[in-house]
Amino acid sequence: MRSGLRGWRWRHNPLRRRSDVVEAWTVLVVAVLVLVGAPLAGALAGRWAHQDALTVAAEQRAERHRVRAEVVGRPPDPLPTVEGAREHRYRVAVRWTEPGGVPHRTTALVPVGTHRGDLVDVWFDARGRSVPPPPDGTAVWQHTLTLGAATAGGTAAAVLLGHAVLRRVALRHRLAEWDREWARTGPEWSRRSA
Repeated sequence: MRSGLRGWRWRHNPLRRRSDVVEAWTVLVVAVLVLVGAPLAGALAGRWAHQDALTVAAEQRAERHRVRAEVVGRPPDPLPTVEGAREHRYRVAVRWTEPGGVPHRTTALVPVGTHRGDLVDVWFDARGRSVPPPPDGTAVWQHTLTLGAATAGGTAAAVLLGHAVLRRVALRHRLAEWDREWARTGPEWSRRSA
């Protein structure tokens, strides 16, 4: 047995109110925005983030240089960390010799788990300060995907929140229309029953 309720807001119906039509159109617009607009916004934001991250990585690779150095200081004992947590680095005294035979000694950032006498790659900027290594391809893609997903999710959430507010306003208007109609037809019903 078919009820015939599917699409009732779109058909001509004496019970259909203007707020019903507005709500039907907003559902259609919200569906398009969530299914097409949010992923598109995420893709555009991800593309922009990828280009930006590639530019930053290239600039950092150009201004930073890597040196293979020996750890001469005593690194602190590693703290227990959660698996998958961000890799920590500590400042420890290191030394290395440049190709011209000039010895250098400074403090640099070394990864956790490094011991005295280990050879590590350390990065320095143009001023000679120890800096983290420039982002690699994995870091660039992580940044891209994170920003793209966050933008798509935020866009979808904003659209759904806007739809919820619009539905509440439409419900208020619908109830006001029904009150006006009842105020007009109510006295006729009460006369018939009396």
